[in-house]
Amino acid sequence: MRKSLIKIRGLRKSFSQSSGCLTAIENVQLDIYEKEFVCILGPSGCGKSTLLNILARLDSQYEGSVEVGGAPLEETKLRMAYVFQEPRLLPWLTLKQNLHFVTDSLKIDKESIDTRIGSNLALVGLKGFENSYPYQLSGGMQQRAAIARALCIDPEILLMDEPFSGLDEITARSLRKELTRIWQETGKAVVFVTHNWYEASYLADRILVMKDRPGHIIKEVPVLIDRPRSYEDPRVFEFSSLLVKDFLSLIGGEESTEENMPREVANS
Repeated sequence: MRKSLIKIRGLRKSFSQSSGCLTAIENVQLDIYEKEFVCILGPSGCGKSTLLNILARLDSQYEGSVEVGGAPLEETKLRMAYVFQEPRLLPWLTLKQNLHFVTDSLKIDKESIDTRIGSNLALVGLKGFENSYPYQLSGGMQQRAAIARALCIDPEILLMDEPFSGLDEITARSLRKELTRIWQETGKAVVFVTHNWYEASYLADRILVMKDRPGHIIKEVPVLIDRPRSYEDPRVFEFSSLLVKDFLSLIGGEESTEENMPREVANS
């Protein structure tokens, strides 16, 4: 039986505005299991980042129940790391110093920290760039550094908010492949927010599809395509295309495609 790491029930988040109260997400129910790669997929503005911010404890004002590792979110012993859309590296620090910025608060000795930093930089392909400053690195390299920084705290859960959306597609493809490799090597659970249907189809074990007004999960879709996956695999393209059509049919944008869906979509 799979071990549940994250359990959310009846989650609701509202924002006060001059025109009244805006409900960003409502009645969100989900489970994330150990070593699982889950994509939260939906159009911009449907509450994906709001959900991730709550999980990351950047927003504590919400209604409903959020448990991580069997404990309330605010009491959990499990470590979570957040990778943002932008690398958010400190420009006046070298790459190694940027990683030390998050590891120096850990209760481990300096030698172990140095070893951890070195191994994670090697894991993301940045060995040899320890003394480089952010401006000396490409956008893709900076995002690799952000992933290494997150891994340096040795999290059980990696939260990622559209980390490749600001990159060109060639670089993004390369980093998706690298992320898949890192996930398989480390065994972390990954919660990955995206509005890119193909990206989700390529990366995920399971896709949670959201829509807005207010944001909620309308469908859960397992991705039963064998790993390792290839961008040239027609099954990934077909899965992605039918996933979009199915979403549009659910919101009234197109006629239902249920009869044409792959089994893993149609029966989800």
